[in-house]
This record gives sequence, structure tokens and C-alpha cells, in this order.
Amino acid sequence: MTLFLTRTYFPEGCNGKLECEGKLICHTIELPWKNNETKVSCIPEGKYFIRKRYSKKFQWHLEIVNVKNRSLILLHPANNAQRELNGCIAPVTKLSGPGLGLMSRKAFTKLKNLVYKVLDQKESVELIVQSGFLTLEG
Repeated sequence: MTLFLTRTYFPEGCNGKLECEGKLICHTIELPWKNNETKVSCIPEGKYFIRKRYSKKFQWHLEIVNVKNRSLILLHPANNAQRELNGCIAPVTKLSGPGLGLMSRKAFTKLKNLVYKVLDQKESVELIVQSGFLTLEG
């Protein structure tokens, strides 16, 4: 399965849409682009793989692997990129401003269920991060 994350960049953060086979799964929020600096920047555009990960803080969630010069880049719930993210990607149901979103847990659960179903069948899940322009509707 291939997921496409299409981003729009703002000084305060990135907003994106996450799609699979042309269908919208959810929107995303991230930190702004700051040359891939640890804990303050979103990750570079490119092709990555996603795997399951467990931690006490986030329970079962998703990890984006092999990000150049970065580690522990996760997909986890958050509604404010500046306050809650350290380079990770947060799925959100609705965008509410640059790097801001609403109902992240709902979007995260939808994404996690979709990805886990594919991973449980021993198939790979690829994430392609690219730039684009979102309309006002997102």
C-alpha cells in the first residue's frame, strides 16, 4: 500500500492531506521546514516505510523508518504542531490553521486501523511525502 502525504508549507507549520489510491484518509499537521533539524523541523520530502511501534506514552502507533539523520519519527495524535510535535506527523480530522488541527485521535485511529490491517497481512506500507497546494477546503 502506498500513502501520499501532500504538504503545504507555512512559517508556523505544515498542513497536509494523506491519501491512499486517490481517496482522502485524513489531514495532517507538522512542524515547519527547518532544514531537517532534530525536534524543530518536519522531515524531508521523499519515500519512506511505516511500521508498527509501541511505547508507554503513545501505546500502539506508527513509526516512519529510515528518515535521514533523524530517529523516532512517529505518526501520533496531536492538534498543535508547535506545542505537541518534535518532528513527527499528526493526523487530524480537520485543519484549523497552519500547523493546527482538530479531532486528531479520531483521524489517528482511522489511519492506524487502515495501516495495521495491511501490515498484519505482511504487506509493506510506503509513505511518499511531497509538496503541493491545498485548497481552502483542505
